[in-house]
Amino acid sequence: MIKLSILDQSTISEGSSPVEALAQTGRMAQEAERMGYNRFWVSEHHFSPNLAGSSPEVLISHLAAVTSTIRVGSGGVMLPHYSSYKVAENFRVLEGLYPGRIDLGLGRAPGGMPLATRALQEGKMRNVDRYAEQIADLSAYLTDTLSPGHPLAGLVATPLVKTIPEMWMLGSSGGSAGIAAQQGTGFAFAQFINGSGGADVMRWYQENFRPSVVLNKPRSLLAIFAVCAETEEEANRLASSMDLSLLMLEKGGTSGGTPSIERALNYSYSPYDRMRMQENRKRMIVGSPEQIKRKIESLCEEYRTEEVMIASIIHRFEDKVKSFRLIAEAFGISKKTRAIKS
Repeated sequence: MIKLSILDQSTISEGSSPVEALAQTGRMAQEAERMGYNRFWVSEHHFSPNLAGSSPEVLISHLAAVTSTIRVGSGGVMLPHYSSYKVAENFRVLEGLYPGRIDLGLGRAPGGMPLATRALQEGKMRNVDRYAEQIADLSAYLTDTLSPGHPLAGLVATPLVKTIPEMWMLGSSGGSAGIAAQQGTGFAFAQFINGSGGADVMRWYQENFRPSVVLNKPRSLLAIFAVCAETEEEANRLASSMDLSLLMLEKGGTSGGTPSIERALNYSYSPYDRMRMQENRKRMIVGSPEQIKRKIESLCEEYRTEEVMIASIIHRFEDKVKSFRLIAEAFGISKKTRAIKS
């Protein structure tokens, strides 16, 4: 049975505010739990005026508090900015507060512009080549398996709790898949970032996985953008906001928040813009519930995975909730519920 999960980027819609975006992330987590989704992850972005989620650890604590069963986690913590030890302590606290419900997704992308990276690292540019070493240290802190030969041997990440968060490496290329396979963690391929080559990357991870103290067999998921509506025509209309939002991001500017459908449909697109929009559609699936279900089933077969994580950039929150509800109903994980009121 295919598991469905959600990645929420706390997008700020045109005419809205960061406060509203964060409140909607909380409401979306509650709706996701009611709909039967498996996980709810939040992202880390810095100096990004269109995204409100800059601190996943803080947001996870709130989301876990307003839900009761759904797994909650990071998609992900950008580890090169931080100390592995401090990340281990943060997530041990979360695991202690909400045992068996916390996921620790990790990435090495900057999550923002170079100026923000400098600020996060206090002007000391760190070597991203230490990422694999950081992952190994983090795993050791979470499992109390720091080797006697380690420079910090004897150090323990507190509080001492009986369970550990699920560890996931996030990636859109083979590099992170290699680290995940070698160090025995879960792997999530971000097709919503890179629309090509993901199935080959996933197969390599699955075939080269080495069991570890964290995980004894491969665990994978595919993350993709999706927009669902009752008809294909309506889904494409809703997705026009995401088309323009991604295009504006590529151009290095800000769109003033997720653009409205009206703005997206009336935008003056150049031939190059339309080519880029067509290319970006490889990163998303758009359609009716039946079409979305078929596409997800096909992707799961191609990627040899049983879990798909959906991200969605839709201008109106109510349309976003309905999109996720229609997908849940198509897969039979949710009873039909009324759309929430604004």
